[in-house]
Amino acid sequence: MEVAKLTDVTRIYKIGEVETHAVNGITLSIKSGEFTALVGPSGSGKTTLLQLIGCLDQPTSGQVVINGMETTGLSRNQRADLRKGAIGFVFQFFALIPTLTAYENIEMPLLLSGKGNGKRTQRVKELLEDVDMTDRANHRPDQLSGGQQQRVAVARALATNPKMILADEPTANLDTENGEQVMEIMKRLNKETDTTFIFATHDPRVIKYATRVITLEDGKIVKDSKEA
Repeated sequence: MEVAKLTDVTRIYKIGEVETHAVNGITLSIKSGEFTALVGPSGSGKTTLLQLIGCLDQPTSGQVVINGMETTGLSRNQRADLRKGAIGFVFQFFALIPTLTAYENIEMPLLLSGKGNGKRTQRVKELLEDVDMTDRANHRPDQLSGGQQQRVAVARALATNPKMILADEPTANLDTENGEQVMEIMKRLNKETDTTFIFATHDPRVIKYATRVITLEDGKIVKDSKEA
């Protein structure tokens, strides 16, 4: 099953008279359960491509289909609803709410989706166990290491059982040991839940875990290991 399909997608940014083709005619299909890395130098288009897949941005031209839904014509609120139900995000700088505990950060997407108290409690406890953070449930982000914060961020991204997790440089602010631990956790959860993971990264620690590596240059796909 395809969770994301892009057809001849472009994204052009215009500043004054200067046009930048951040994504330049990309056609791509991502299937359920893939563990895919988008790689390439700065300016290659990998983050822009991730944002298009995540419905955080809209293409200048072409078609983006997520979970069978054409997203190009959706309003901002409709795209937000799609993200809430189908896509989880993991960010380079963790993006946890500083005044909330690890438990409460993971619980937040469940509150927003209207889950009842009993179901929220059960789900958060499961996720804390999944990312080995049960003993840190009541700690705020400033009481956690970078690696622990990223584990909480992964659990939060998985809270609503999304079809797809998008991660932008998820290990960039972690040391080698914590980066490896976070990747091991995400790889295990990928196998156990069949959730699709897509990373934008230049980190060899991430790339080695990927089962598919898509290399971009100048907004175009120049290599796809799935097609090799």
